[in-house]
Amino acid sequence: MSDFQCARLDWDEQGQPLSSEFDDVYFSRASGLEETRHVFLQHNQLAERFAQLSPGSHLIIGETGFGTGLNLLCAWQLFEQHAPNGCQLHFISTEKYPLRRDDLRRALALWPELADYSSELLNHYIAIHPGFQRLHLAKGRVILTLLLGDALDSLRELDAQVDAWFLDGFAPAKNPQMWSAELFAELARLSAPDATLATFTSAGFVRRGLQEAGFSVARVKGFGHKREMLAGHYRGPAQNPHAPWYARPPQSGEQRQALVIGAGLAGCSAAASLARRGWQVTILERRDQLAGETSGNPQGMLYMKLSAHHTPLSRYILSAFGYSRRLLQQLPEGTTWSACGLLQLAYDDKERERQAQLAKAFPADLLHPVSQTEAETLAGVALPWGGLFYPQAGWANPPSLCRQLAEHPNIRVRLGCEVSRLQRVDGQWQAWQGNDVLASAPVLVLASSAEADRLLPEAELPLKRIRGQVTCVPVTPASRALRTVVCAEGYVAPPMGDVHTLGASFRFHSENLALSPEEHQDNLRQLQETSPDLAERLCLDELDVRHLDGRAGFRCTSPDYLPLVGPLAASDSFKQTYQALARDARLQPDAPCPWLEGLYLSTAHGSRGLLSAPMAGELLAGWINQEPLPVPRAVAEACHPNRFMLRKLIRGQS
Repeated sequence: MSDFQCARLDWDEQGQPLSSEFDDVYFSRASGLEETRHVFLQHNQLAERFAQLSPGSHLIIGETGFGTGLNLLCAWQLFEQHAPNGCQLHFISTEKYPLRRDDLRRALALWPELADYSSELLNHYIAIHPGFQRLHLAKGRVILTLLLGDALDSLRELDAQVDAWFLDGFAPAKNPQMWSAELFAELARLSAPDATLATFTSAGFVRRGLQEAGFSVARVKGFGHKREMLAGHYRGPAQNPHAPWYARPPQSGEQRQALVIGAGLAGCSAAASLARRGWQVTILERRDQLAGETSGNPQGMLYMKLSAHHTPLSRYILSAFGYSRRLLQQLPEGTTWSACGLLQLAYDDKERERQAQLAKAFPADLLHPVSQTEAETLAGVALPWGGLFYPQAGWANPPSLCRQLAEHPNIRVRLGCEVSRLQRVDGQWQAWQGNDVLASAPVLVLASSAEADRLLPEAELPLKRIRGQVTCVPVTPASRALRTVVCAEGYVAPPMGDVHTLGASFRFHSENLALSPEEHQDNLRQLQETSPDLAERLCLDELDVRHLDGRAGFRCTSPDYLPLVGPLAASDSFKQTYQALARDARLQPDAPCPWLEGLYLSTAHGSRGLLSAPMAGELLAGWINQEPLPVPRAVAEACHPNRFMLRKLIRGQS
């Protein structure tokens, strides 16, 4: 990712962009709009296919080369003109050199008739960083998934079944890597039965390569001065290369109804992602309010704890950060969230070394090193160290985000409902409270933190609870100078109203949720070490920890610190079905996974729920609704709830 860079553009006399990397145009000088409509829309028969969609269904377009987004906008416009209500368009596009936002705005200004679509795309075109980035457009009716990086590498990590392909890389002579046999093989792997394909080029080696990959391709009339182009369809077999315990479970009947247990960030995010897709969702919450547990903290930090080695957790966080950041755009800035930036101070040698590695591994618009003087200028208070600055990070009020997510006409929230047991009866999951059935639905999402272990004891979920406490300190006139979130071993946020939030403690063996003066004292001590200047501005020496406000809750984590997101197998049946793996982990058994039909998890988000939970909602929707997954397949598997059963079996621990 260190070599990730935005597109370098030249602009011709007509104001059209040209790629400096490939010395090629982004679209036809004659009419890029009409070229897109002729090549990609007409030869994929999209007007007819959009019109034939039924409510609850979707069509998936895959594209090689996002460029200026013109093809997306044209497909989106056509979708709005022809598709019935209640269906969705998924648009997946690769791009190694994404345009900067200002360049994108300048390029799309060439098409005034697409101004409404361009404007919405630009509003969501923020936090565009390496990896998979998901954008919701048209109130979720159009979903754009950008695969930012090398096209072949990105497609190898994609899990989707594409209905129509736009092959729109720069000309084969200028960019041959986009037209390789390896890439064509990935297109075939990702193609739905009879998926269509169109491209502006008619090069013979492209036609032959596509045919060898399993596509039926013919030369047809090109656009404008181009005599020919290629169009065709996939005629090969459907491919599913995934191990059965990570494969997609069958869909749970025709009813698009779901039951979500838990109304924190995880539950509200899962409910919102399904509701946007037309599902009717009931949320059951044992507290008397949304975000009644750890999601109720007044300020959560948009903090990315990344790895220079690009681990699955780091890659998940990178995609999740962009998604949460775009989601927060829907809330009033200043009162419920702030894109104020975040400073991670280099407070010891180990942290300085870690930060140096991160600065080499990620682009500067995501994070960059700052000196002590620069850090103080950014923060507005004196600091003992420099560090890394994350310019697009900040803080948010999690309860406000939960309310925003749950305010959907397809979502019903029931508070004060303590679920005592779960039961599957006649294709429905029933949630019981004592002798009463609270609610039922064919699909159940457990988003109840460590309570998932109590409700599914037979699953033997390896969840652990860690108590954490935040401290709320009254603002002073001098402390209002703090302009960014500052993190060292603890964190402190700029004020929300008249309070600074700082913390947070970690207590691994505590079961008590009463506010602890000792933990308040620890949080104040960490602040004193982070910024003696800010501590003085807040008059910490005059505060009585016995009377400070704050909040305590239990974080839920897993042994590998990744969340558990996705479908779950029946534990005993899993052991029986795949017991041969205990003798030889290299075996590739093909027996179908014994799924707990219709049951999904979103838990173990730890202390990063503000980032992790919203993306988990999208990942669950991908699993449940048979849609493209919003993260690389290796990341989805690293988050899969079945991973612990598999590890125990292979290690002989079952």
